[in-house]
Amino acid sequence: MRLLASFAVLALTAAQAAQADNVPPPAQAPVPQGSYEIDKAHTSLLFKVNHLGFSTFTGRFTRLDAKLAFDPKNPAASSVSVAVDPKSISTDNAPAGFLDERAGEMFLDAGKYPQMTFTSRTVEDAGNGNFRIRGLLTLHGVTKPLTLEARYNGGYAGHPFDPHARVGFSARGTFKRSDYGVSFGIPTPANHMFGVSDDVEVQLETEFSGPALKVAQR
Repeated sequence: MRLLASFAVLALTAAQAAQADNVPPPAQAPVPQGSYEIDKAHTSLLFKVNHLGFSTFTGRFTRLDAKLAFDPKNPAASSVSVAVDPKSISTDNAPAGFLDERAGEMFLDAGKYPQMTFTSRTVEDAGNGNFRIRGLLTLHGVTKPLTLEARYNGGYAGHPFDPHARVGFSARGTFKRSDYGVSFGIPTPANHMFGVSDDVEVQLETEFSGPALKVAQR
């Protein structure tokens, strides 16, 4: 009897699951156009520099905000703005004073320049979910053009457990820190290995939350 009861419970559970599977999920609706806010819990902003020619040193910034105006049907009409707190610089296994020095006058000078920003100017559709975002990077009090190679990783209109639209992106770009007046430690031509590279690669992995899910009325 216990065995039969167990089979009955399993059959009922399977039937309920099958019935749920037959209901079209609201996530199948098109990703909507609109304003999106960054999901900070699912965002990582990394920077990478060459260290002494021996390794690629990786760090991150842990406090940032961003706003996205997204049009999935016309990506070129989209725009994004990002603001980063330079005092939030972080690395793995940083020795005492290391991060304070990087946020200090020799490098980011966060006390004098308390914000880094990127604002898009144009978005070029490169096909297959890839985009070229041309904008302006303000760092260390200097504003210069920066191009990001980005990819749209997909999205949905919402889900009962996440009742807002959600989209995800990856982006990366490279700039010379000396262009922004951050030149300390750049190797000299006579000793090209000793120091930290002028080239800085930035890498962003992020998700945005957008308009509320529209539930069809029955």
